[in-house]
Amino acid sequence: MKVFCTILVLLSSLLLLLAVDDGAELPGLLQPASWRNSGEWTVAGAIAGSSTEKKWSSVKPAAPGKGILYNGAKGKTTNIVSRSSHGDVELIAEFMIPRSSNSGIYLMQRYEVQILDSFGKPDDSLSVHDCGAIYERWDEEKEGKDKGYEGTRPLTNASTAPGTWQKYRIVFRAPRFSADGKKMENARFVLVEHNGVVIHQDVEVTGPTRGGVSGSEVPTAPLTIQGDHGPVAFRKLEIKDIALP
Repeated sequence: MKVFCTILVLLSSLLLLLAVDDGAELPGLLQPASWRNSGEWTVAGAIAGSSTEKKWSSVKPAAPGKGILYNGAKGKTTNIVSRSSHGDVELIAEFMIPRSSNSGIYLMQRYEVQILDSFGKPDDSLSVHDCGAIYERWDEEKEGKDKGYEGTRPLTNASTAPGTWQKYRIVFRAPRFSADGKKMENARFVLVEHNGVVIHQDVEVTGPTRGGVSGSEVPTAPLTIQGDHGPVAFRKLEIKDIALP
């Protein structure tokens, strides 16, 4: 009986260790549970985006504790909002989209860096809608093309082919406020690198970009990932709080 109990204890300890290891292997922002209203976002072990169509070409089940976060088999579901909030941050995102797909990363739910299949587009034709752009702002009260304003196109097109993994490194400075809540300084993208290439330096954002949370800006807020415009997957999402002057 004693031997049997000892075996049970050892097995329980082993299962506990495995559970801890699994959690440690899966970074927080790659877990659907780290996001509010995660919809059909889930985890795959491996995933491939089509180079010719706006869809996944294959998805393999996730191994315990490891995975790639993606927006479901249909590649179209809700936007996700992180349970944690941030101010000044360095964000590393490794993402993949199939051909013609579209997504975006909203710092503080408000300021978008666009994700789009812009592969092969000449630098002189890039716009505020292309991959790596800081998206335009929007005003419904204006007419026609004037509704979209501001935004900053990338300095160069660093996009790789659809279906390949790409990387953003974003250094972001949150807006600054006085003690009574008045905004004193606008948000800034201090640096944005796309696949190791600098595409933005010290870009000021005067307010929320199109699709971001409207209304008053705030000192800290969650991260949002766009999931309703087309298939997108992430194999790395790391956000590190930093203190910028």
